[in-house]
Amino acid sequence: MKDLTTGNEGKIILRFALPMLAGNVFQQLYNVVDSIVIGHFVGKEALAAVGASFPFVFILVAMVIGIGMGFSIVISQYFGAKQLNKVKATMDTMWIFLFWSGLVTTVLGILLSRPILRLTGLPEEVMPYAITYLHIYMGGNLFFFGFNGMTSLLRGIGDSTTPLWFLIISTVVNIGLDLLFVIVFHWGIAGVAIATVIAQAGAFVTMVWWINRTHKLINLSFRKFDYDKAIMRRSLQIGLPSGVQHTVFSLGMLAIYGIVNRFGTDTVAAYSAAGRIDSFATMPAMNLSAALSSFTGQNIGAGRTDRVRNGLRATLKMSAIIAIAGTIVFWLFGHSLMKIFTPDPAVISKGADYLRIVASFYILLTTMFTINGMLRGAGDTLIPMFVTLLSLWIIRVPLSYW
Repeated sequence: MKDLTTGNEGKIILRFALPMLAGNVFQQLYNVVDSIVIGHFVGKEALAAVGASFPFVFILVAMVIGIGMGFSIVISQYFGAKQLNKVKATMDTMWIFLFWSGLVTTVLGILLSRPILRLTGLPEEVMPYAITYLHIYMGGNLFFFGFNGMTSLLRGIGDSTTPLWFLIISTVVNIGLDLLFVIVFHWGIAGVAIATVIAQAGAFVTMVWWINRTHKLINLSFRKFDYDKAIMRRSLQIGLPSGVQHTVFSLGMLAIYGIVNRFGTDTVAAYSAAGRIDSFATMPAMNLSAALSSFTGQNIGAGRTDRVRNGLRATLKMSAIIAIAGTIVFWLFGHSLMKIFTPDPAVISKGADYLRIVASFYILLTTMFTINGMLRGAGDTLIPMFVTLLSLWIIRVPLSYW
């Protein structure tokens, strides 16, 4: 647990964000290793399938993730105000919500995957790979929600380090199982999905065991949850706009994939691989934004709005430096980075073009992430939702179609 209401604002946000960044790098390695193994040992159709599956998965989990952010903000504000009984009540309510959400999204994912992917015009040669991957991956939804819920909970009370260690272990297990199931057992895309589910389940179960042994404030017992309606309402008020924002974003990404799918397997595979690389570049800004949210929540709970302003300025500066560095790297080495995922020349060329274009706008993207992070920490989640609606559905999707 860490008190974010004292000390130099910029240093505190950076120190809080670094473990989160390292953790998310390892979390992204789940997807990256999946794509590398698939691209080299299964084929570009399977590589395209993994990328095309992501927007569909995100549609199902987006609302839950957004509302989970609401719980995290409520926890950080109660923790900043030193109301520890309210922190415990918020945790219990969050776990009940996540359990039922995990069950519902698993069933919906299995039932809707084929019709939704067909609606987007996914190439027929890619479809069997995507369905196999999705059906197995969605089976691990409860573990995915559980681990992310535990991570949000710990960040709300100022602990961004503990989740990192479990992510590192989980990623190493995932990589080892990927190589075993695909190269040795020849299970293809199914092996990659099974490896991811096993790694996520192991991370959640061992994290619960460890937290129950070491944390005094947090004790996860599946027999002692107390549901608090007032806290649920407050978390929904804060988190629902973020949930709507994530859902609208994921629907927009599905619409973009519907456009990309028309250009065939090479383009879908390139878009999938380049998207994995792009996610690494935007990750530092997203984690600084998340750190700023926790920082803002605690300081507003403590009545220190002056520190919120200073924290915002410091985070904007750090994000800008990282954005400029990412732009330079992708312009110079985009072609080489694409070779990590596939040996196919057509896929490499298309992916490198994509990276050069998106990298040119990183400075604007990271600025938006930072301001949105501050607003969410303050509980003002409507403005980020409207910004996402405008930028995606009024500008990005129509322009992509044109």
